[in-house]
Amino acid sequence: MDLNKKTYRKNVDGKDFSLEVSRIAGQANAAVIGRSGDTAVLATVVMSKADKPGDFFPLTVDYEERFYAAGKIIGSRFIRREGRPSDEAILSARLIDRTIRPLFDQRLRREVQVVVTVLAYDEKNDPDEPALLAASTALAISDIPWGGPVAGLKIEEGEDTKGFFAGTEKFVNMIEFAGKEADKATAEKIFAAAHENIKQLIDFQRGIMKEIGKPKADVTLPAGDPKLTNTIAEFIKPDLEEALKNKTVDELKGKLFEHLKGSGETEESLKIAEIVFEDEVDKFVHELALQHGKRADGRKFDEVRDLYAEVGLFNRTHGSALFIRGETQVLAITTLAAPGSEQIVETMETTGKKRFMLHYNFPGFSVGETYRSRGPGRREIGHGNLAQKGVGAMLPPMEEFPYTIRVVAETLSSNGSSSMASTCAASLSLMDAGVPMKKQVAGISIGLMTGSNENDYRLLTDIQGPEDHYGDMDFKVSGTRDGVNAIQMDVKIGGITAKIFAEALQAAEKARFQILDVMDKTLSAPRKELSPWAPKITIVQIPQDKIGELIGPGGKTINGILAETDNKVTIDIEEDGHVYIAGLDDEAVKHAVLRVQQITKEYQVGEIVEGPVVRILEFGAIVDLGGGRDGMIHVSELKNGYVKKVEDVVKLGDVVKAKIVKIENGKIGLSLKALNQQ
Repeated sequence: MDLNKKTYRKNVDGKDFSLEVSRIAGQANAAVIGRSGDTAVLATVVMSKADKPGDFFPLTVDYEERFYAAGKIIGSRFIRREGRPSDEAILSARLIDRTIRPLFDQRLRREVQVVVTVLAYDEKNDPDEPALLAASTALAISDIPWGGPVAGLKIEEGEDTKGFFAGTEKFVNMIEFAGKEADKATAEKIFAAAHENIKQLIDFQRGIMKEIGKPKADVTLPAGDPKLTNTIAEFIKPDLEEALKNKTVDELKGKLFEHLKGSGETEESLKIAEIVFEDEVDKFVHELALQHGKRADGRKFDEVRDLYAEVGLFNRTHGSALFIRGETQVLAITTLAAPGSEQIVETMETTGKKRFMLHYNFPGFSVGETYRSRGPGRREIGHGNLAQKGVGAMLPPMEEFPYTIRVVAETLSSNGSSSMASTCAASLSLMDAGVPMKKQVAGISIGLMTGSNENDYRLLTDIQGPEDHYGDMDFKVSGTRDGVNAIQMDVKIGGITAKIFAEALQAAEKARFQILDVMDKTLSAPRKELSPWAPKITIVQIPQDKIGELIGPGGKTINGILAETDNKVTIDIEEDGHVYIAGLDDEAVKHAVLRVQQITKEYQVGEIVEGPVVRILEFGAIVDLGGGRDGMIHVSELKNGYVKKVEDVVKLGDVVKAKIVKIENGKIGLSLKALNQQ
């Protein structure tokens, strides 16, 4: 059997990519195997045969990690197959979704599913790059109506600054950027370099499309009825500006549909009216900004909504903060724990521990809706990850602050960019907990309204409601007064130019400084003391060859220490010999520290030690040195001259000081005589 393989290759920015099209997964509308180095992914695209009822375009993107790709067998003892996608897989799926979605006609009601399956991972080449490339190529050569191709690449600038930029040959339409106080010039440089590389991958795909691309399917899209459109526009126009300002657009929509039903419009017309209404509101919001220089809520284009911040809301939590921007409210709670509370991360790409976690929640009540909580969805994971990147860049290293840190951001009310409010609340909460943050971190979202050409646009600072829903861009930036820590951008249009990117960064900086002023007035520096309810941690460094001795056979020694403290402490031992002893009871912590030091102490010849005599032998006395260690004073080392009986010099229970005179095979020889001769 011939698979009719066709393989296409391209080198961009020193990276080798290949795309393979064959009869593999032949029942999909298209399938492509993408490779980068020895990393390989399969991207398949499928479109349903009929429209799905609803008022939105039903696109789903799934990113399937396979443990075999990295040569791993992961899971519990009883379940050895992949389960729920990891956070990393969800973030990869979102990255692809946010890049390809704007290039579909949003009137499409056929279900479209893109599935990327990671087949091999070489631990060098990130699957995200070939995944997006293969998904784009599959859509481009299929019969599914789509406005691509797109491509994306990771770009790094030094150790701390990296980003994934994606887009078309003309625009960048998706950004995930992480830095550590990166300056605007560096971000702009990365943007430009990334887009040049993207253009090369677009040309690469166009060549493939020309050779093997299928004609696009003739899919019926809802067609506007000029008469219906005019009726809707005339009905809503007099009240729309006030409805936008007073957040009564849904009420206006309800009145419209009552009017249409009373006019005898058919069910089919009412379905089209849903789309027309949204289009007319979208058009009005754009005209308001571009032609009349006005925002829906009456603010200036660079105006941030009213700000409020408060810390220390609860006595028993380790740190807490409430941050409010307009109607958006986020409560952040910080919890500190011993190093042993780190999250163990074991995925296809990663095996390790996670010391800092920021979890974002978005309950229905925050937007006045009722729906069941089903755990964090893709949006929650994406927003939490963005806030985590922004704040995490300013955390002290483990050596300076040996704690596992978890922040939970509870969205209490949402009307625009709760993820950036979470960044502000989290930063304040961490400082309230006494975490020695290097600097305060704030975030803001910048929106965009575009017109008929590249130069016809308006940037909107601190977007809310209608500007988010009907606007063309959500450009989130977090950082300090000295630079940018994270950027995330989504668009609903083709993308943005380098000029818009630079201006959006500048607008975000201006707003960020305003927010930081309010945050600094609330709490300008980390608390000097931790909460009394947070564990106190003491670090003891022991020789690596003493780790086994501290643990003891079957954990007997270390469990013994825990029992001595009534289990009021935790003891975590790292491979490098760092021992972290944590607990709320200071005396229990001190006792555990002393016991660890005693057990692992390396004695030296000439050292002076002290302890009780615990055994009397014919030829000497045994002295307890603590920690299960002892030393022997030979009868000849008790004093100068002849000693008839050991008890003539020391008795059982006597506490004596002695000098170490020899150490052989772990046995310690002591001398009273040598000490007295000093």
